[in-house]
Amino acid sequence: MSFSPIFAATSEMTGKSGTLKKVLAAASVALMLAACGPSDSSFPTTTGGRGPTNPNPDPNAERESIFGEDGLVLFGGDSNDGQSGGGGIGVNSFLWRASLDTVSFVPLASADPFGGVIITDWYSDPATPTERFKLTVYILDKRLRADGLKVAVFRQERAGDEWRDAGANAATSVQLENAILMRARELRVNTLEADEG
Repeated sequence: MSFSPIFAATSEMTGKSGTLKKVLAAASVALMLAACGPSDSSFPTTTGGRGPTNPNPDPNAERESIFGEDGLVLFGGDSNDGQSGGGGIGVNSFLWRASLDTVSFVPLASADPFGGVIITDWYSDPATPTERFKLTVYILDKRLRADGLKVAVFRQERAGDEWRDAGANAATSVQLENAILMRARELRVNTLEADEG
């Protein structure tokens, strides 16, 4: 094996860069440790009452929250008023289940239990193949109330090979809303009877 000056230069450079790395590492550690020492920094405090971090001048007063009086309530909280319907969804669970039961004859396109929106796909009754319907149910409240529900009915008629929008009877929406409300009341009564028994 012969000695090559290229290998000697490489090993000599590695030794120098290794020493440089050790010096830089030691300096970095020293700087980090120096940063852990005592500081003369001054930060705003809330002991003076009103300050940049405490907009409330009275430290004993109730704090305001962006989430309202009850704070951020997840999964129904521990409300026992019987009106919320609970269940970890964003709307009244009785209206939600009643809506799904009532429109179950129509295929669903989407259902959002947190937003309270049920959208069906187009449905054509076999008795009238030249028209089809689409329903959108909006649950607007967490309480079981008649004004907490809205049903929109869309109707189309076939004209040749294409479907054209046609006006839906307003009474159809009202009849669907009433059917959903009746079913929601039944579900609530059944739940109350089960809880008592």
